[in-house]
Amino acid sequence: MRTAKVLLRKSEIDERSHAYEQRLNPDSGFVGTALSRLCGLERAHVTLARLEPGKDSFAYHAHLLEEEWMYVISGHGIALVEGAEHEIGPGDFLGFTAPSVPHLVKNRGREELVYLMGGEQKPLDVVDYPQLGKRYALVATPQGTEFYELGAPTKPFGRKTEG
Repeated sequence: MRTAKVLLRKSEIDERSHAYEQRLNPDSGFVGTALSRLCGLERAHVTLARLEPGKDSFAYHAHLLEEEWMYVISGHGIALVEGAEHEIGPGDFLGFTAPSVPHLVKNRGREELVYLMGGEQKPLDVVDYPQLGKRYALVATPQGTEFYELGAPTKPFGRKTEG
């Protein structure tokens, strides 16, 4: 039986943070700590993310199979959701059911945007990048996630949001 870590101290979280970039968006880049991975969680994931001014979280994307969420701790940003911009700040929550609508977070402010993000960890997901006309299969392996380009989507799989 594996012994999982159940408590992460702030100092440990800070020490284990890494810079992440999404190669499909040259403006992407955040510093994150995969909290759930450090505790051995396998079915859900939670990451603490810090997005510097002028940076985007990822490329504008939508998931076919995995639900995803985000909770803003501090700072302000823009959530681009299905083509519409929404200002976000501390205490705001975004939730994306599967299949999701396209989304992206941008920090256009003067201070760091700090948030928790997470969702499901399925062995397979399909992600659309509608602004790029690309679709990828994401396959979870013991070594990490592998990406396989599937080509341009023939139709988007997102659905309309409410509220």
